Amino acid sequence: AMAHEWGYGPTNGPATWALSYPIANGHRQSPIDILSSHTTFELDLKHLKLKYNPADSIDILNNGHSFQVVYVDDTDSSTLTGGPVTGTYRLKQFHFHWGSTDDKGSEHTVDGKHFPAELHLVHWNNKYTSFDEATNHPDGLAVVGVFLQIGAANPKLQTVLDSLAAIQTNGKQTAFPNFDAHTLLPPSLDFWTYSGSLTTPPLLECVTWIVLREPISVSSAQMSEFRSLMFNADGQPPCCMEDNFRPPQPLNGRKVHRSFHI
Repeated sequence: AMAHEWGYGPTNGPATWALSYPIANGHRQSPIDILSSHTTFELDLKHLKLKYNPADSIDILNNGHSFQVVYVDDTDSSTLTGGPVTGTYRLKQFHFHWGSTDDKGSEHTVDGKHFPAELHLVHWNNKYTSFDEATNHPDGLAVVGVFLQIGAANPKLQTVLDSLAAIQTNGKQTAFPNFDAHTLLPPSLDFWTYSGSLTTPPLLECVTWIVLREPISVSSAQMSEFRSLMFNADGQPPCCMEDNFRPPQPLNGRKVHRSFHI
């Protein structure tokens, strides 16, 4: 397959990515299964600080693999600091991964358990000149993973879902101003952390993962709104956007630290 033709289908899905991206078989790939009893409490982990400015949200885009909300990232206006990282990381975008049914869809799993979806808030280290440059460094990105769990409808999430009608197919985007990403976070910022990678090609090993322990709620009806999106562009055979998650990868001896006592 050509480099840009990766996807989640039988012929171009995660099992085939190593053909074009050999790092798929690397030693710090993501996601992983977080085995809670094998995690280590880390006394030195600082409090995670997520400071987001709603004025920084620009637009929402269907990129043929997921949809993402894109942020202005040319200042330190929306940032991640503390937790497992040193320095300041700027919010670049957030996106989701989800399944065709409510029983799986998250990328990370906890003790083998899938959640119906997972939110990723992607940040890059401002000591580098750009997002793209940051992806070439082991400390380039910090991604916050938030699990979605079936429960009450989530009104903050609905604000995002209401825009999906305008971006049904690959390549569509629409303005998405003044969205406060902080409203998608759970009350507790307790987290697990480990060294990993992008979970989509080019799968670069540049990510400090920060996976929040506490999920946010989503209703079953809201989950079906995610599945209303399409992988295909206008005029191509219709293909529902679902099961856009990579399965857990080998830990290869990595340590997973946690910020909380069990």
